[in-house]
Amino acid sequence: MNRKDFPEDFLWGIATSAAQIEGAAFEDGKGLNIWDVFSRIPGKIGNNDTPDVACDYYRKYPEQLELMKSLGFNAHRFSFSWARILPDGFGRVNQAGLDFYRRVVDKMLELGITPNATLYHWDLPFELECRGGFLTRDIAGWFGDYAELIFRTFKDEIPLFATFNEPIATYVGYSLGAFAPGRKGEKCGRQANHNLLLAHGEAVRRFRDVCGPKKEFGLDHPNIGIVVDVWHHHPARKDDPGDIRIAELENEKTYRSYMSPIFKGFYREPLLRYMEETGSMPDIQPGDMESICESLDFFGLNCYNRVVDSSDPSAARDEIEHRGGNFMDNGQEYYPKAIYDALANVRSNFTGDLPIFITENGTFGLNERIETENGRPVIHDPTRVRYYKGFLEWLKKAVDEGADVRGYFAWTLLDNFEWTAGYGYRFGLMRKEGDGYIEKDSAAWFRDFLK
Repeated sequence: MNRKDFPEDFLWGIATSAAQIEGAAFEDGKGLNIWDVFSRIPGKIGNNDTPDVACDYYRKYPEQLELMKSLGFNAHRFSFSWARILPDGFGRVNQAGLDFYRRVVDKMLELGITPNATLYHWDLPFELECRGGFLTRDIAGWFGDYAELIFRTFKDEIPLFATFNEPIATYVGYSLGAFAPGRKGEKCGRQANHNLLLAHGEAVRRFRDVCGPKKEFGLDHPNIGIVVDVWHHHPARKDDPGDIRIAELENEKTYRSYMSPIFKGFYREPLLRYMEETGSMPDIQPGDMESICESLDFFGLNCYNRVVDSSDPSAARDEIEHRGGNFMDNGQEYYPKAIYDALANVRSNFTGDLPIFITENGTFGLNERIETENGRPVIHDPTRVRYYKGFLEWLKKAVDEGADVRGYFAWTLLDNFEWTAGYGYRFGLMRKEGDGYIEKDSAAWFRDFLK
């Protein structure tokens, strides 16, 4: 199997996010974001790491884009840092920030790399958090203004725009306290979810105002979508009512809580019942669901794995070991069919014939070590090679059976700031060491696959 087994115009890309790779956290007029602040709370981040420098993409983007090109990738999914462009989240524009992204996009186009831009990848300007963040409906207007600025500036160069990446991260940050900004409370999380969806709808409307009415999908003009991660929950024991109930409720509370409002215009009854019973019903005003359910041009699917649920932890492990999955050396399940199942799920239940991009897929290594062979540093990551190969085989099966998938983005080029795990969870195809880069086996595998 190689790239020729996929459609000729298929996009093969690398996915990243601003907060995880850019660094330059306090330079050239950039404002604080919630991760700049959260990472300074002792104990919140592994090894008390911060994103201050990260992969130094802010300075090293030309050589890092050239690395992507050298591996054979022809697309790059990146995100804008809201606080780098609008330091306060609204009002005053930091021209140095806009100029930086202009240089980045120009370099992509020079290299023949298709830009795929995400407006929000978890890094809310801290000033907006001080004003209520996603707990106030004002977020829709703030985000709409920011989105409109981006659309007007880059509509002629960027064909793919996503409003949000993985909205569930906002829930985690506002309900569980595990991510920035570190708030807690189920009602808090559900309100943040609802306001995020309002902001999504507002951004889509601004996109249509700036870029014109919806057209047939194509890369010769700008398109708008959203990225949602689907970790489908399966009951460990298919005949156990308790396991079935747990898995179904988790699916309602996670990806369906976004997919249903966006594509159907309503919250599903099981989620409404759960929010009523737990006292976490958000403030939903007349017209909200219509505002959220705006027509999109494409859907971005992040897929890493499935989840197996049970009231008995040993039953969940038995399901994985005996019914088709197994464990990788990082302790995660290896279940590449997850990507095939996720595509069938979203197409049949939500997106229909909408073009889909696999916007993230990858796995991490905890025990990778730099070794020296023939006088050169190398990193062997056979688990990651196996992971990518297995997921792409199942993706090919879905495409062969008619799934309208237009591209695939691997997560990610370099080991980077992996949120609360700091720099300990390594997802990269390469590692930055000093002024150089060390390839892993997975980078060489992709080079062979894509050549």
